[in-house]
Order: sequence, then structure tokens, then C-alpha cells
Amino acid sequence: MVDYDLLIPYGWTESVAEDYLPHLDPGSIPARIVRMDRGECEVVTPDGPARATCPRADSEVSGLCTGDWVVLDARSHVRTLLPRRSVIARSSASGRSERQVLAANVDTVLICTAADGDVDLGRIERMLALVWEGGAQPVVALTKADAADNVPLDEVRAVAPGATVLAVSAETGAGLDVLAAVLDGTVALLGPSGAGKSTLANALLGADIFATNQVRGADKKGRHTTVHRELRPLPGGGTLIDTPGLRGVGVWDAAEGIGRTFSDIEELARDCRFDDCAHDREPGCAVRDAVDSGILTPRRLHSYRKLARENAWLQARSDKRLQAERDQAWRSITKQQRRMYRERGTR
Repeated sequence: MVDYDLLIPYGWTESVAEDYLPHLDPGSIPARIVRMDRGECEVVTPDGPARATCPRADSEVSGLCTGDWVVLDARSHVRTLLPRRSVIARSSASGRSERQVLAANVDTVLICTAADGDVDLGRIERMLALVWEGGAQPVVALTKADAADNVPLDEVRAVAPGATVLAVSAETGAGLDVLAAVLDGTVALLGPSGAGKSTLANALLGADIFATNQVRGADKKGRHTTVHRELRPLPGGGTLIDTPGLRGVGVWDAAEGIGRTFSDIEELARDCRFDDCAHDREPGCAVRDAVDSGILTPRRLHSYRKLARENAWLQARSDKRLQAERDQAWRSITKQQRRMYRERGTR
């Protein structure tokens, strides 16, 4: 008899069980991906940890990621990807108008930024847009608070409407109890190298699970200590996914996420004279009036417009790429049909 209780520490719920029901047969095994490798992945099953073979990239089940729930066959091959409840994704770092999934089936995303350096509000806004778009709840953690002369909590809260913003220190334990209380379900850590993600992950796990490195003293930048996305159960319930540092945070089809990140600007825009106001030099622009009166900072408006333009450009580029792929497919079909007709005519 299969003991599904062994999957509960890894996020098994009644909802996941319902998704698995159509695949319930003697040759199928439910599993959650805890780490991806080339061609293979580490999974957890009702029988414990195992290695599984991933499908080819051109198969119907491709693009698997840490956090995915899948169905294995008796030979430990991934056969089915169960429906995802959330997907945290960015535009591919390759710049080829492709999506890169960072984590799947995530409930909370912990956006980590080191408080002892320059806190990049624009980067935080970008990550917030990704998280809101992906269907998870963002929490912003200003890490290394013990080493910071000034922790800009108010500034970060001002750019993170709807998100919890906390100052924490994995070294001293300050703020960790409050942080643990707001985390729910599967938690993914996002942030640049040197933000202290792995150190914070170890503190939340209560053990030195993930390797850590010191940042460079000159520029406060870190090395890529974490090279895989890896899922671990949290001692108080729930699971945690540590991820490699993000150099670039490109948005991907994130119109809704941008709207939620900049809900203050979206609210102001409702009072603009024109529905398609670009908030530049149009008369009767409520957003520009808010900037002029000091209610809204020029930096935040610039960030909003930049992300909106980037998202629109990427969508247009992606549409052109998809159209080119469709055109190529039709040309191939047409060539095959012509060849078939020629072969028939010679018979």
C-alpha cells in the first residue's frame, strides 16, 4: 500500500492528490522534484528519495523545474507533469524571447536584498512584478541587518504595496521569528548573489544545508555559491527552495504583475484625462501631477514606464518569434504536400 503521508513534509495536499487521481494506477508513482540535473532529477516519492529520468526537451512534458509535481512510471521515468498552481518565471538570460521557470508550485517568495549595501529599489520592483504575476505572495527580506548602518525599511515598503517587508539577520537571529511566522507553504528565495539567501535558508532550516561564501569587500558582490534550485522541508512545516543568484531579472508577460507592483500609479492613472495616457507630457495627467506635488517620486514613475515598455517589447518580440515558427511549420507542410503530389504524379 502506498504511504502518501511520506509526501506531506514536501507539500502533498488534498488538492495535489486530486490532480493525481486521474493517474492512479499500479504503474504510476507521484513525486515532487527537489532538484534538477541534466537529463535527470532528484525527486521524493512515497517510498523516499529517488532519481528519475526527465523527458526529452521536445516532448510534451518538458521545461520541468524544482517544485513541480510529476507522475513517474515503474522505471522512474517522468511521464506526466501535474498542473502547476504558480510559476515564477523571467525572460531567458539568453535574450531569445524565451521563458525561464525559476520555481513552480510556490506559495511565498522571499525576495532577499542585502541591507548592508546599496538597496536597489528598481530590482526589488522587478522581482515583485515576477512574483505577483506568478501567483505567489511576496515577502521582502532586508538581510544582513546587523551589518547595516541604516536599514531602509520605509523606502522599500513604499515600493512594495501588498507585500510584507522585514529586516532580518541570519547571524544574530534578529527578525527570524517574525519572518518564519509570515512564510506559508512552499517558499522560494530569490535575489542576487551576495544577498545572503543560502545563509538565511540555513537559518530557517535550522542546519547548514546549503553552502555559503563571503561577499567581496570592495563591491559587496557575491559569488554564485548555489548552482541548483533545491527543495527542502522546513522543520515547522512547509518547504523551502533555495535558488542561484539572479544577475538579470527580465519580466515575462507580466502586465498584471507590473500593475500590482505599481498599484499606486495605476490608481492615480484612473484620474488621467486620457485613458491611454503615457504619463509623459499629456495635459491632465494625474500621475505627472503626483510627481510634481511630491506624492510620487520620479524614480518610481521611471521604473514603472521602463518595465511596462520592456514587457510590451518582449511580448511583441515573442509574438513575432512564434509567428515565424508557425510560418516555418506551414512551409514544411507545404513542401511535404508538394513532394507527395509529385510522387503520385510519377506513378
